[in-house]
Amino acid sequence: MKTQPSLKKSPPKKAPAERVVKDIRRATRRHFSAEDKIRIVL
Repeated sequence: MKTQPSLKKSPPKKAPAERVVKDIRRATRRHFSAEDKIRIVL
């Protein structure tokens, strides 16, 4: 049985809270459709 890949070990010098926040922001990033992107630029 494999462990979950989301529980990655961070380097000991890095603050773990910072790493968690960055991972959450990356996972919850908004995805815009092509039409939305064009509308935003215009």
